[in-house]
Amino acid sequence: MKNILNSTAASATMHCLTGCAIGEIVGMMIGTALGWHGASTITLSIALAFLFGYSLSSLPLLKAGLSLSAVIPIILAADTLSILTMEIVDNAVMAVIPGAMNAGLVNPIFWVSMAISLTVAFFAALPVNHYLIKRGKGHALVHEYHHNHGGHHHE
Repeated sequence: MKNILNSTAASATMHCLTGCAIGEIVGMMIGTALGWHGASTITLSIALAFLFGYSLSSLPLLKAGLSLSAVIPIILAADTLSILTMEIVDNAVMAVIPGAMNAGLVNPIFWVSMAISLTVAFFAALPVNHYLIKRGKGHALVHEYHHNHGGHHHE
């Protein structure tokens, strides 16, 4: 049982990590393209991290036949704390790495810093997801639909 819990927590954390990474990189690309600096780009990146994080978790539930109105509360409960933890840790690590926040997308410092910060954020969010799943909250709800409905596509 403990291995299943650890596996589910790791899977849930990886979903969040993927959404956060996509959101942050897209946010940086848009911010850079628009000539934004600092807080504006960071705010956009964090907003997109939540958007992509929620979206990645929503898709399997919508495919399983749930309505959007049924999916939204599940996703908010499942992902908000995990994404929030990940974003706080990720941005804190980026802030303490010299030059990381001001490095552009073509600068290797940005990519190395992003890899380090997302790795640290993964391990920070993992116990959060573990705790939520153990209590029957968070991704326990999402994974119930992944496993019970995942193989039954009506196309």
